[in-house]
Amino acid sequence: MENSLTTSAEGPSGTALPYRVKIAVSALGLIALAGALAAAPFTPIGVGYVLVLAFAVFVAPRMTLQLSGSNLTLSFSDAVVFFTFIVYGGELAVITAFVETFANCVYLKKRRKESPKFFVLFNASLSALIVAATYGVVELFSRAVYGSAFIDLRLTDTRTLAAVLGLIALTHFFFSSAFAAFYQKLRTHGSFLEIWKTHCVSSALTHFTGAGVAGATYKVFNYGDVALGVISFVVVAVAYINYRTLINDINRSIASVEEAERQKADAERQRAEVEKTRRKEAESYAEELCRSLEKEARANDALRKSERELQHAASHDSLTGLSNRKHLGDVLRELIAAYKQDSAATFQVLFLDIRSFKNINDTLGHSIGDKVLSVAAKRFSRVVNAEDTVARIGGDEFAIVLRGLATAGKAQKVARKIHRNITQPFSLAGNRVSIDVNIGIAPCDTEYDSPEEILRDADIAMHYAKERKDGPAVFTKELRHRFLERVRFEMDLRHAVERNELSMHYQPIVSLIDGRLAGFEALLRWHHPEFGMIPPNKFIPIAESSDLIQPITNWILLETTKQLASWQRISPDYGDLEMSVNIAGRHLSSDDLSDQVEDALESSGIRPETLKLEITESTAMENAERSILLLNRLKSLGVKLSIDDFGTGYSSLSYLHRLPFDTLKIDRSFVSGVGERGENSGILQTIVSLGTNLKMRMVAEGIETEAQLAMLRNLGCDFGQGYLFSKPKPAEEMEKLLYARHMWFPSQKDSAIELHSDSDTQHHIPLF
Repeated sequence: MENSLTTSAEGPSGTALPYRVKIAVSALGLIALAGALAAAPFTPIGVGYVLVLAFAVFVAPRMTLQLSGSNLTLSFSDAVVFFTFIVYGGELAVITAFVETFANCVYLKKRRKESPKFFVLFNASLSALIVAATYGVVELFSRAVYGSAFIDLRLTDTRTLAAVLGLIALTHFFFSSAFAAFYQKLRTHGSFLEIWKTHCVSSALTHFTGAGVAGATYKVFNYGDVALGVISFVVVAVAYINYRTLINDINRSIASVEEAERQKADAERQRAEVEKTRRKEAESYAEELCRSLEKEARANDALRKSERELQHAASHDSLTGLSNRKHLGDVLRELIAAYKQDSAATFQVLFLDIRSFKNINDTLGHSIGDKVLSVAAKRFSRVVNAEDTVARIGGDEFAIVLRGLATAGKAQKVARKIHRNITQPFSLAGNRVSIDVNIGIAPCDTEYDSPEEILRDADIAMHYAKERKDGPAVFTKELRHRFLERVRFEMDLRHAVERNELSMHYQPIVSLIDGRLAGFEALLRWHHPEFGMIPPNKFIPIAESSDLIQPITNWILLETTKQLASWQRISPDYGDLEMSVNIAGRHLSSDDLSDQVEDALESSGIRPETLKLEITESTAMENAERSILLLNRLKSLGVKLSIDDFGTGYSSLSYLHRLPFDTLKIDRSFVSGVGERGENSGILQTIVSLGTNLKMRMVAEGIETEAQLAMLRNLGCDFGQGYLFSKPKPAEEMEKLLYARHMWFPSQKDSAIELHSDSDTQHHIPLF
């Protein structure tokens, strides 16, 4: 009997032993088994070895005893192996060790619910490998001491038998304990020597006990008769049965003791729980009172904190953490009152607006837009002093109150510093972002009685800075007058169409080749019921910036095409008259424009080629690729297209030849700059030459003298318009000239034509 350490292939907590170790051990064990099979002397074996092998396979695994509460496992495995070793030789001992361990592991695997991978093969191979190593050591020792293989000697001497069995047991113990310690080291990562001393040394006794059982059995069967052998077997069997009964009794006693200990522990735990419950009940009231007091204290703290948070939320912006409009109003109200009492308590108010912030929200999303606002808020706060106030007053608008600045010039320096800081690019979510701001400045003044008034004037200055695009702007009363006038005009312009305040004037476009009437340019006029005629250069920019230009242009298209249809019916000579209508840049980018043009053509019944749409050069080149698409869509309707104010913007020739324009209109600045004798006409000649090469018809506007007319005719310009032919006139007056068959070329005696008597010379702008 011995303490058998059956090795599993598991590490701590079920972690698998590395496959490399299992594969290596299994491979070496199988090699040892193969070597033993090849070298084993099977011929003289006989029935005895078969019985030993049968005992190892069928009996020994079922005779294993486990002492409850310990790692001690009692079996006959080592005794069988050692007996085979001294009787049949080391080769058959290796085979017996493999077969016995294989059978034992199969038996254990059936009794367990689960077992690790390679459990049977690995342990059987390991057992064969250890016995093979033991056999090798014994062989070396025998050759060294006796000069021949010791296992082949007839062992008759008891002392020699004891020495051999001791060597076998010691060697077998050394290899098995060394591997067990190595295995435990892999599991626990502890010290090999400490593990060997703590867990493996105690198994030496069982190895030597197994060797003793094997020696005694050998002596009985080798030197005794059959009767003695049977008697010995019966004695051993009775001893085993008694020992098994004893072990079972011990296990039951241990189990009873453990159960009693558990019951005692449970009773102790119950008493401890009762005592603990009593202590808790005894302390409950005091603890409850403490909790109540603490809860009340926390509630008071939370109330005070919520009051502070509520006050902060009421006066600060939730996104940026800056002051909000309400807090800004409180600050300004105090500063205005202080300034009225003491003129030295000066301050300046900056109104800031992030340019094109809507584009950031539309292209990058509102979450990125919120982060941009937070970045801007931090940059504003870093530039100003601690006593200054930075506030977000809504959307992308901010305000900054600068204290202690006496002049607007100093405020402009701070504003420029803010502008330089805010325009530095930064990255957000992988996007490189650049922002710009418009800044208006309103200095403190005794005329202000409320925060709204000074913020209004700072806002006016900011809008002026946005229009001018030339840095921060300081508020003046002239700006306020212009702003209020603009607001009034915008409000009135919204109702100008329905109130019939808008009207069209028409300026003839004349062929410079034969003097015949080619068509008209439609020019918008606004007769305000209070202020009279409003110059186009005042109300057209207002219409463009307020999105009123689109409905107004739609009205112009319907009105002018209807008028053209009426004039074309006067005479067959007028059947090819054309009408030129200016299209604003904002309207050009609208998808509704082509539908509106189509509606106007259908409503009036004119031929599409008699309607000409004029687009300024700067508008066409602002987004050339998009302009090409939109203009081609308009061109598909059959209308003509003209590029207006040519030469005043920036044209890329690579795009210009791709734009589907029919006519190139020369700006009046190039015509009016030519002298009586043709001086300063170089640029004009270049433009005409360029138009000719692009195969476009050319129209010169602003012709006021016969010298200009003669020069343009000599250059080969196709058409012209200007005061030399006619001023823009209302439809009724122009219709009279059509019926009168008016000759548009001036005669020599009419050279004293009135050129500068009308205010339109000063206020006419090409768009309308």
